[in-house]
Amino acid sequence: MLPINVGGHAAYQELVVSQLREYYPDTDTIPESAWYIAEQFFLLDLSYVDELLKGAYSIFGPEPRLPSDMIRTYLVSLKFKVTSYTDWAMQLKLNPFYTIISGFVVGDTPGVGTFYDFNKRLWENDFKQLNPHEKFKKAKAKRPNKNGTKAESTEKETVESLLESYQRDELQIEIPFSRLYDVFQHSFLRQSVQRNLIDMDSLKIAGDGMPVVTSARERKKRICNCIDDNIYNCQCKRYFSQPDCDVGWDSSRECFYHGYDCYTLTAPCSDNDLPVFALLHPASRHDSIGFIHTWFAMKHVLSDTSVNKLLLDAAHDAMPIYEYCRDKRITPFIDLNEKRGIKVKYKDDFTVGEDGIPVCKAGLKMKPDGVEYKKYRAKFRCPKYNQQHGCRCNDPCSDKPKRTVHLALKDNPRIFNIPPRNSEKWKTEYNARTSAERNNKRQKIDYKLEDGKHRSTREWYCRLYGIMMLQHLDAWDLPFTSTIRTRIAQAA
Repeated sequence: MLPINVGGHAAYQELVVSQLREYYPDTDTIPESAWYIAEQFFLLDLSYVDELLKGAYSIFGPEPRLPSDMIRTYLVSLKFKVTSYTDWAMQLKLNPFYTIISGFVVGDTPGVGTFYDFNKRLWENDFKQLNPHEKFKKAKAKRPNKNGTKAESTEKETVESLLESYQRDELQIEIPFSRLYDVFQHSFLRQSVQRNLIDMDSLKIAGDGMPVVTSARERKKRICNCIDDNIYNCQCKRYFSQPDCDVGWDSSRECFYHGYDCYTLTAPCSDNDLPVFALLHPASRHDSIGFIHTWFAMKHVLSDTSVNKLLLDAAHDAMPIYEYCRDKRITPFIDLNEKRGIKVKYKDDFTVGEDGIPVCKAGLKMKPDGVEYKKYRAKFRCPKYNQQHGCRCNDPCSDKPKRTVHLALKDNPRIFNIPPRNSEKWKTEYNARTSAERNNKRQKIDYKLEDGKHRSTREWYCRLYGIMMLQHLDAWDLPFTSTIRTRIAQAA
């Protein structure tokens, strides 16, 4: 039958007060840290979840647990750092305090299977994984030559082609966790906006990827018979237990890992580094590609949101992103990546005259050699070079037969920013990008994101967005006096 919440959030509060008076007549026996968590959930109204998920239940069968109680008890388990459904179901039976603030009656708590059944109702896909288990092996990311740098992308698609596809609506945006995001948006994100923690009408966005380790190694097995023919390195399909994960390079830990790359868009305008949207990508996916997928998925669910500033690190230093920002009137604050041009070593080899023409070490003006419009740069060559005789200079400035120099055009959105990169205003704005890294630390270290040990993408999304909900909940100010203790005293 359908879940019916008689009394709404007020009924939950009455149940909490009455059971706390019965099981904890001496309120001093509860630690202050536990009281603080109880106050947070006592004031958190989740009655919207009951209406949202009503269509996910059948009109037949036994009466189900209230969705608001199920999402609340899951958030309480994350708050107390209990990472297993089995352990939490046991804690609910042993600890009345956990049961009471979850909204259940002591002695009547859900079992392990109820949690998995509830998560299915938050997931709009028939399968708990996004990709089929049987697939071909993927090329492994290569270890970068320089420590602390990200691995090169293994994707066949480029930032330019991906942006064009999204803008032509060739890619269908599917968000199987849309119900889960509706809970996050209505009961948490919107509440933070109403509390003036985030300005959605003029939003500043910072983005960054974060490695999420799901297992020690990649689990796969053969489904072909090639080994019977002594073919041990065949290219046939394999069965992957976690098909949405793969092997990527963790530049901070300097090691390969198996899992996801969690790309999160945060609001650095808030003092609490609050997350706005997040997607789980394969570990081998480059941050620039992950940003494009995450950005358009966010625009799909938050179509009315107006973003005016974009703060990204050097991994996103791609010309198509600058062009997209210029077309959408978004001010980009992106650090330069030397791999994509503008290297310092040219400065000792030539100078640029007042007319904008580079001058070589011999004091001769270099000759124009075409314009690369896609890269927003002009090309100049050695003035003493021709195709028949090569370089005829007595003192060549390069070991190559033809010395060329590239200069950025004046309409280059990558080089000529407003405000300029060397200005204090640009540096002040870009420094706020570290909010994305602080958000990653909050999720991975404080709330132990990687301790979930789940095997499905559905469970990982539930854990990720549950933590994001708690990040918003922690940012809200509580009343100076304890609401629960005041209600208990009044009822005494």
